[in-house]
Amino acid sequence: MGYGFAQAVSKVIASITLIFVLIFGQASAARAEPVTIVAFGDSLTQGYGLRAPDGFVPQLADWLKANSTESGAVCLINAGVSGDTTAGGAARIDWTLTDDVDGVIVALGGNDLLRGIDPAVSRANLEKILQATVARDVPVLLVGLVATANMGPDFKQNFDQMYPELSAQYGTLYVRDFFIGLLQPDGTVDGDAVRARMQSDGIHPNKEGVRDIVEGLGPDVIELISLARSGR
Repeated sequence: MGYGFAQAVSKVIASITLIFVLIFGQASAARAEPVTIVAFGDSLTQGYGLRAPDGFVPQLADWLKANSTESGAVCLINAGVSGDTTAGGAARIDWTLTDDVDGVIVALGGNDLLRGIDPAVSRANLEKILQATVARDVPVLLVGLVATANMGPDFKQNFDQMYPELSAQYGTLYVRDFFIGLLQPDGTVDGDAVRARMQSDGIHPNKEGVRDIVEGLGPDVIELISLARSGR
């Protein structure tokens, strides 16, 4: 009888262990399902002037592997188009948002700024992009830029404000400046340090500049990944 009882207990324990393994294994598999994040932007996203591994998306992927426990289940798609404006982004957002896209990093506006496009026009284009993501229930990290003072105070105010206002309106995650990783902790700019991290054109970051930019944006991208996963 003692042997039979022990044998029965062993079977129960084995059954419980098997159930635990199955449940835990399924949960782990669910967490491991790939999340697809699209980096939707211009030359800053595309990696202009850099070797492919040194661009924004590859360096972001490497940063996530080193800093996020769930990074192995993330697929980053480089949807950066060099020279693209917000109008170009609005024209291609619908066919970019395929069924497998779980989240989007929207980083457009730099070429609008360089061309002096009316911020009201840029705002309307960004709104079209965000409306498309809302229609597909896809979370967004909206990454802004800060206009230079030489565009005039009205232009600067309207350009700078469109990002936080649209983010609040459409409920996105938000980062004030794509170049936040190049700023000092107090938000000021060290001109010499920034120039050392830019290519010769003074517009696009070099490899080291991208590294710092990724470190600045990385935590917000992790938050986007979490939202994308929870919404599946």
